[in-house]
Amino acid sequence: MEWGKLLSRERLERKGTQPKDVRSEYQRDYDRIVYSSAFRRLQDKTQVFPLAENDYVRTRLTHSIEVSSVGRSLGTLIGDFVITKEGIEDVHPQEFGNIVAAACLAHDIGNPPFGHSGEEAISSWFAGQGNEYLRDLQQEEQDDFLKFEGNAQGFRVLSRLQGAVDRGGLQLTYAVLGAYSKYPRCAYWSEFDKKKVSEKKFGFVKADFERFKEVANRLGLIRKNDFAWARHPLAFLMEAADDICYRIIDLEDGHRLGRISFEKTEALLRPVAFGSGQNNSGKSYSLINDEKNKVEYLRAKAIGNLISDAVSTFQANYENIMKGKFEDDLMYHSKYINHLNDIKERSKDKIYASPNVLYIEAAGFEVLGGLLEKIVPALIGVEENRTAAEKKVRQLIPQQFTKGKNKYEQLLGATDFVSGMTDSYAVTFYRRLRGIELPRG
Repeated sequence: MEWGKLLSRERLERKGTQPKDVRSEYQRDYDRIVYSSAFRRLQDKTQVFPLAENDYVRTRLTHSIEVSSVGRSLGTLIGDFVITKEGIEDVHPQEFGNIVAAACLAHDIGNPPFGHSGEEAISSWFAGQGNEYLRDLQQEEQDDFLKFEGNAQGFRVLSRLQGAVDRGGLQLTYAVLGAYSKYPRCAYWSEFDKKKVSEKKFGFVKADFERFKEVANRLGLIRKNDFAWARHPLAFLMEAADDICYRIIDLEDGHRLGRISFEKTEALLRPVAFGSGQNNSGKSYSLINDEKNKVEYLRAKAIGNLISDAVSTFQANYENIMKGKFEDDLMYHSKYINHLNDIKERSKDKIYASPNVLYIEAAGFEVLGGLLEKIVPALIGVEENRTAAEKKVRQLIPQQFTKGKNKYEQLLGATDFVSGMTDSYAVTFYRRLRGIELPRG
């Protein structure tokens, strides 16, 4: 792969020259994402904890902003390394940072309501009650629903659903779309290897295959076969930024909510925050009296060390990354990996399995399944075959999602609509469709 193509400033479905602007093309991408309605809705989507439980903990929106901040640091540091190593001219290291920051900002933009369990809820409905609607579809079309994936939905949001509908969506640069795509493969490839980090999940549905192919070709991504490509090198940095944030920050939120004691939180963060060869006593740290502020200090130090660690791993594996042969996430090679695994295990026990988190995840199955039960029949088929109730439901669905020309496109309209909802709107819409609640005013 060549950086001349990987840093492409051309835009998806956008022709001609752009108006003069002191911002770089990648900064404009960042701004387009910030002002999109899909990004704004992340403020009411669960990260881990119920949104009303505490006003301190992260939502998907604040999480995405923090990941973007880490991604900008990673990208800028790697940009300096790449420019020096390759002798690239007319590109500033900050431009690498801007690409990664924009990709990170959008990394959760396709996630449905109720956290990651929302993805499983949609897949489960199509595998069970909704399976009858998949019978006439080709297997590769069925897989898009039976394995519903937020990353693939995010590509739809960025490249199709937001902004200029069916004309490139937000019309982002190829560079940012490439850095966003952690899993450059389709759902219906049966021979993928889950041990390879770029193949663990899929990154685009069948309907978006040609669109992703265009992105990959413009960037010069290495094609593995008819179904998959090697990652854009900067996608490794986006993934690392997310890994760093959720490992460290979910622990901080868990402590803030009383799920994990200060003593245990400190013991988990301290080795990463101070690291080997650093001053374990932490003079500045010892002056902090408040436990919450101590945890915030440890969190900041830990993230800084993990950023440096990820940069070193990228540099050490640079040649294989550029050849498309590196198939691990960067944090897997971290010198802090044992400590990160300790944090992960403790988070599973004390954070992700806490009753309130489980209530949210269980509710997701009921609410999203219930919505699909009403919405799918209202979108499938032709008007004269729909019941009176289905016609009423159809009138409540924005026209953007009712334009499917065949069953496959109609089902995509249903998942596009449901997955784009916020947690609160999904619950309200569900209650109203069920007659549990009626609108007022």
